[in-house]
Amino acid sequence: MAEWLGISHFLDLSTGEAIAGFFTPLGVFVLVFLLQIILPARKVPGYVVDPDTGQPRQYRLNGLLVFLVLLTIWAFELFGMPRDWFYRSTVYAVAGGTVFSSIFMILAVYTQPKREGGTPIMDFWKGRVHEMSLFNNRFDVKMYLYVVGGSMLSLNALSASVWHYQEYGDASNPGIFIYSALFSLYILDYFIFERAMLYTFDLIHEGLGFKLFWGGLVIYGWMFTMPLWGMAAWPHPDFSWQGLWIANEESGHALSVESGFTHESTVFWLFGTAGLFVIGWSISRFSSLQKYTFKRWPERRFLGFIEPEFIDAGERKILCSGFWGIARHFGYMGEMMLAIAVAFMFGYPGNLWAWTYAIFIISMVLFRQVDDDRCCAEKYGSENWTRYRKKVKYRIIPGIY
Repeated sequence: MAEWLGISHFLDLSTGEAIAGFFTPLGVFVLVFLLQIILPARKVPGYVVDPDTGQPRQYRLNGLLVFLVLLTIWAFELFGMPRDWFYRSTVYAVAGGTVFSSIFMILAVYTQPKREGGTPIMDFWKGRVHEMSLFNNRFDVKMYLYVVGGSMLSLNALSASVWHYQEYGDASNPGIFIYSALFSLYILDYFIFERAMLYTFDLIHEGLGFKLFWGGLVIYGWMFTMPLWGMAAWPHPDFSWQGLWIANEESGHALSVESGFTHESTVFWLFGTAGLFVIGWSISRFSSLQKYTFKRWPERRFLGFIEPEFIDAGERKILCSGFWGIARHFGYMGEMMLAIAVAFMFGYPGNLWAWTYAIFIISMVLFRQVDDDRCCAEKYGSENWTRYRKKVKYRIIPGIY
């Protein structure tokens, strides 16, 4: 099965290495926990109101510093761990990460009182509380999940690039390196603007259940790099069909489709996919930053020229200009564009591994925008939300959907 899937290279570990791979996520979880507690941080108010004080919750933000420390440890192999280890141990790490994140989830959920009207399934999936902090608000669980997930997304991608180059050398696929570089910059950007995360759907509405624990620690950290599980095992797509068949039969990697690239098409492929990624990333990022700016400074023009038009919903306001006047969830279109760019980035668009991220992201946003609309109707009032829907007709893709 593993050979047919093209991931037999993950099963080359010895028994000792497999056990180490299983416990690798636990080591990461503990290390990030200690770094977040120990390293200096800036303390800022968020959007969520603390019911005990009636004031915005306070958060310690040091994600950028934690990420840079983890990147340094990985790059210089400070703990003796090879730079390709995260990639090679992927299968066992996902198994271990699932077990340990489940244990953390059980502790977070079942130590809390039952919710009124809650069911066992919903308690498991969405948790019993929305917020949880420890050590006098020095450690926030939600922010911890995203620091671990974001950091490991980058480190897993970089680790795959190291493994790929060691396997193929001059025949390496540049798409692998572009993928790793772009996602690392994507995560760096996220940590630079970490405060904007405090104004997102997850921090405001999601509960601390299995969905968020497993999603933040394992899905985000390890499984968002699923395209690399299969594609890092492929060389540069300029190889001939016959050459690929021989090379992959010898290495035990599954063959996908014929791919023959000229020099010109290679340049177009690399710059085109990278460009589409950056455009999608920009749409997603600027959409989030515009809403963040509006919530903190309602009268301020975004980027210096986009006027903050809104629908008055009593104590709240619905932003309906700029990116939020193009479509109700325009940022999701950016995420979809980014995901499609990933599918073409490796030069093997016929290989399903290349599409795993796109399939997940597109499916997620299509379902999530329905939940977003429901939450917003409750938050702003159905009449006000209906006014916004009439003003901004499209959900995600302007003129289409």
